[in-house]
Amino acid sequence: MMAMRRDRQSRLIERLPRARGRLTENAPLAQLTWFRVGGPAEVMFRPADLDDLADFLAAKPKDAPVTVIGVASNLLIRDGGVPGVVVRLGRSFVEIKAAGEEIVAGAGALDLNVALAACEAGIAGLEFLSGIPGTVGGGLRMNAGAYGSEFKDVLREATAIDGDGHRHDLEPGEMDMSYRHCGVPADWIFVAARFKGRRDKPAAIGARMAEIQAQREATQPIRTRTGGSTFANPPGHKAWELIDRAGCRGLTRGGAMVSEKHANFLINTGAATAAEIEALGEEVRRRVKEKTGVVLGWEIKRIGMPAQSGGPA
Repeated sequence: MMAMRRDRQSRLIERLPRARGRLTENAPLAQLTWFRVGGPAEVMFRPADLDDLADFLAAKPKDAPVTVIGVASNLLIRDGGVPGVVVRLGRSFVEIKAAGEEIVAGAGALDLNVALAACEAGIAGLEFLSGIPGTVGGGLRMNAGAYGSEFKDVLREATAIDGDGHRHDLEPGEMDMSYRHCGVPADWIFVAARFKGRRDKPAAIGARMAEIQAQREATQPIRTRTGGSTFANPPGHKAWELIDRAGCRGLTRGGAMVSEKHANFLINTGAATAAEIEALGEEVRRRVKEKTGVVLGWEIKRIGMPAQSGGPA
């Protein structure tokens, strides 16, 4: 276990500032992820509210890395765990409010819940969020998208806290958002967003959301231990078609498998390690490049350290 390998005098948790939220040493992460794999966080921090988060970031040691996770639906945590502080936003960051044609949501709110709130309020244009199994914060960080729309298409403003605890209110034009990319500095933590849609009848919005759910059920292995779309679509190509052409559908590595239902999904069949899932992904990339000449880029975010590294120094 990471924390137990460290000399007591150098334990990170003893160097961190006091907080009103919860600080947990050597916190398990695997059960928080959709893949159900990965090592622990050196320290997990669940801030009590926005001020608690800002104060903590302002006072923490500069050499302590910070990683933010949401519901970890598009995340692979390596078996050696995550050094430094892992921040997970809780109840104070999940509120959703509708006004006129706009929705304001905390970064911890589920994308599905934002879509449901918009539907109830008669705000159309956010239905695609019901097809993204993540949180608002994660969607902002990667400009998530599905069914022809992306976060940048409906975003009007995002709020983030930088590494020194300062607040920033950002318009989309300041965020350098493109396909699965956001140019906001990596150490800034998104805490809220404001979206704009258009008026429509809730019944019509709900019908479109039902179509999205039916399509997901029919084409994606959503009831398995997976991490969503593994690779981003290269320009002019669909990742799953390239993977199929390379003969990778159903390919296995230990307990990891390329989904038979959708070739751009990797699955933990029950006893996979993060190393096996990542290695399978790299084998898929190798075979696709060899067969088609196209290099696939990971869409799933991979964080942490491999098990053999022995944890953080």
